[in-house]
Amino acid sequence: MCGITGFVQNSNLTLNWEEVLTSMSEQISYRGPDSGGIWFDVEAGVGLAHRRLAVIDLSSEGHQPMLSCSGRYVIVFNGEIYNYQKLMDELIALGHQFRGHSDTEVILAAIEQWGVKGAVSRFIGMFAIALWDKQTQRLFLVRDRLGEKPLYYGKVAKAFVFGSELKALKAHPHWDGGIDPGALTQYMQHGYIPTPYSIYKGVKKLTPGSILTVDFSSSEPVLFETTYWTMDDVVYEGRTNPLIASDEDLIAGLEQLLLASVKQQMVADVPLGTFLSGGIDSSTVVALMQSISSQPVQTFSIGFDYEGYDEAGYARQIAHHLGTDHTELYVSADDAMDVIPKLPLIYDEPFADSSQIPTYLVSELARQHVTVSLSGDGGDELFCGYTRYFMVNNIWKKISLLPRCLRRLISNIILRTPVDRLDTLFKWLNPLFSKYSQPGQVGDKLKKSSYLLSAADSDEFYSLFTSINVDGLLLSADYSHEANTPLKEHKNNWALSSSHVSKMMYKDTIEYLPDDILVKVDRATMAHSLESRIPFLDHRVVEYAWRLPLSVKYRNGQGKWILRQILNKYVPEIYFNRPKMGFGVPMGSWLSGPLRDWGEALLDENNMRQQGYLDADVIRKKWTEHSQGVRNWHSQLWSVLVFQAWLENQ
Repeated sequence: MCGITGFVQNSNLTLNWEEVLTSMSEQISYRGPDSGGIWFDVEAGVGLAHRRLAVIDLSSEGHQPMLSCSGRYVIVFNGEIYNYQKLMDELIALGHQFRGHSDTEVILAAIEQWGVKGAVSRFIGMFAIALWDKQTQRLFLVRDRLGEKPLYYGKVAKAFVFGSELKALKAHPHWDGGIDPGALTQYMQHGYIPTPYSIYKGVKKLTPGSILTVDFSSSEPVLFETTYWTMDDVVYEGRTNPLIASDEDLIAGLEQLLLASVKQQMVADVPLGTFLSGGIDSSTVVALMQSISSQPVQTFSIGFDYEGYDEAGYARQIAHHLGTDHTELYVSADDAMDVIPKLPLIYDEPFADSSQIPTYLVSELARQHVTVSLSGDGGDELFCGYTRYFMVNNIWKKISLLPRCLRRLISNIILRTPVDRLDTLFKWLNPLFSKYSQPGQVGDKLKKSSYLLSAADSDEFYSLFTSINVDGLLLSADYSHEANTPLKEHKNNWALSSSHVSKMMYKDTIEYLPDDILVKVDRATMAHSLESRIPFLDHRVVEYAWRLPLSVKYRNGQGKWILRQILNKYVPEIYFNRPKMGFGVPMGSWLSGPLRDWGEALLDENNMRQQGYLDADVIRKKWTEHSQGVRNWHSQLWSVLVFQAWLENQ
């Protein structure tokens, strides 16, 4: 795992190229603490920089930036190509020669042999690539299929800049980024900023599975983006060419694919381990790793002394059964809250998934022992693991029986009724709400539900259901803007999915997975110079999963049925057959308790009015109600506090 950055700029402008490139790469030095390198061509006006975390071929032969054998291409690359050895053998048979055994050298040879698109289509792995073509004066930016590795780009004054993280771009002397209102609106709705947006105007995230070509042969750069792999194609293939076989054959097929993925991702020239939460996904990865390892696999878990937030005991049981070399650390509330001041520096842009805190802590623990760690991320989106999928499906089936005009009328009545009145009138609904959602007052839940009632269709219903700011009242009028997201741009492709449940899984795979889950894991692990690998996101596994019938994903009232069958071959069901737990922290109680002073300072009313981004009146009211235990606003307040903390660090 590494960090990449660089720029292309008019060579007539006065600029200390070496100093600028060095400064940009130093901002992300933790992504690659082993070594760094820069390359620049003053005449062409292009510079590339790289920070290296040596994992494959620890020798100097893996040093970047790297030139191709012909001298035509120069590359900086972040990630791993897991099938590089097979590709190397194929390229040697075609006449290519290699001086080392790094996957970077294989990437260059593959591009010379098959071109950029032809090469990346053959890669199995996670990657963000920047490639300069001296011959055509073109820069190619490439991102892996599912978005495991980040890549930002944009125009800054007279320069085109790119990098693994925003802080690298901001180190360019011509940086002048301002906050994008549309991106801020999306952040307040979701707690993250969806691709292709970043928090800054004019700076974007590269879409997963795409190649951005930037042509500098004329006076102004010309950008055009193409895809080499899309979820749309995967969904279409799954719909038109489903797997028709017995349960036993489907289970065996998935197990073999997962074994192959895990085996490839266990290749490293440095110590390797895995995160183990005790859930289905991470336990499956650990079980498969241990089945093919001649030594005990190193596993890592953290625990909290909070009921409902601690899975360490479950992880311990599974580790003991499988015989792993298990390391466990219980962290206090103080340990967890000590991470919070670091978040704006780690995440670069506002990011409000509070499970970033335990993810950071387990990454810190793992890095004390290993350089590479596998994880079980992606299983929920691929195998129907989120309980909300069928809950939303069942609720929508019922409420959609009512005409929309009647649903709107009911919604308006609820919105106009004081919350305490709703609590009194509908307290009998408490058991129902407790079954389907987090604890809280009935009135608050009815208020949120009222927005869902007016949804035009099941797609809008799910989008509203997963929004943390469904009423849209946190931002000032000047910063409340609508922005397109991959979901909106691909909305017609929802029809490719055969069911509402499949549509929700599709939405999460193209938006929530890359922009929340994978961002969280990448930044938390890289902050500790730890490489994270995700076997479920091998694109062959993803394609197979989408050809599976929904009945093997959800059965007998449980998600991940097919994964449970695989895991049960290695671990007794008693160890994992339990309700799903989130990898989170008790943020609600923290905000009204030990984090109260921190929050009070960030939510200073005069300061918010002067900044102009937030609706100070609305936020102060929510903060007071939450602090006094009157209402539970922790999701919205956490997103606001993260934004304010980020803003203070700009």
